Amino acid sequence: QISKMFGTVVVGVGIAGLARIRDMMNPMPSSPSEHLKLFGFVSRRSFGNINEAKQISLEDALQNKDIHAAFISTENKSHEETIRMFLEAGKHVLVEYPMALSAKAAHELWEMAEQKGKVLHVEHIELLTEEYKQLKKEVAGKDLVKGTLHFTGSVLDENRSGFPAFSGIARLTWLIDLFGDLTVTSATREKQKDKNYSRMTVHFQTANKKPLTWIEERGPGMRREKKINFCFTSGCLENFPEAPRSSVGLFMQDQNLFAKKLLGQVSKEELAAEKWRILRCLDLAEVIQQYCEEPEKIYS
Repeated sequence: QISKMFGTVVVGVGIAGLARIRDMMNPMPSSPSEHLKLFGFVSRRSFGNINEAKQISLEDALQNKDIHAAFISTENKSHEETIRMFLEAGKHVLVEYPMALSAKAAHELWEMAEQKGKVLHVEHIELLTEEYKQLKKEVAGKDLVKGTLHFTGSVLDENRSGFPAFSGIARLTWLIDLFGDLTVTSATREKQKDKNYSRMTVHFQTANKKPLTWIEERGPGMRREKKINFCFTSGCLENFPEAPRSSVGLFMQDQNLFAKKLLGQVSKEELAAEKWRILRCLDLAEVIQQYCEEPEKIYS
């Protein structure tokens, strides 16, 4: 019996795209990734070849019957349009988060994938880190009283990466995955154009009406860092638990998960839970953006 192979193409060769090309050319032995065969990559810049991978045109990628799946690693702003093209061409899609910069687009694309019977997989490597897996174990079964997740990082070009609630959706994903569904109670944003500084502060409530705060702060020279302060009835957690190094890279773990979906090895329950989480986070990102962009209420 010939094992099923899926021809793939990588679209966009930034950091993630290059990691994708590398991982596809060196799959983990006897992992689901061995069922993926890299056909080539698409880029606006001209490279010729990267390692053994050859550059092909977008048109080629869309029309070639030997290409079954696309890995989309372009800038956030173009995710929506690129996903749409590949789904319309009847290809499976893996896309780096966020899948789109509006909730409406995300829901439409998901529906389109379902209608066409194609896998639409959104990369969430932030859930695959050892640091996060340990944190999740630590939090499990505890009663939250209140909590804060504070992210700092360098400046992003918002025209390309989207509003901070979307570009920073990895943090929102953590909170939803750790504490269940959340409701936005308020959100504000401070910007200092001259200093290239931005700070978004979001207040949530859990289903049990407990307060959670998410701060996304970016400015020149700010270190990429996450700080937590989660208080439970049993005490507070202010540092990440010690975590071992993983032997398997994050993009490779994600690629294995995508390949498992293509092979039909992921349960309906898992797929449904993941779909709920992804679309819920995008819905919340949009609510946050609307709160932040509301004109200031003026009381006379």
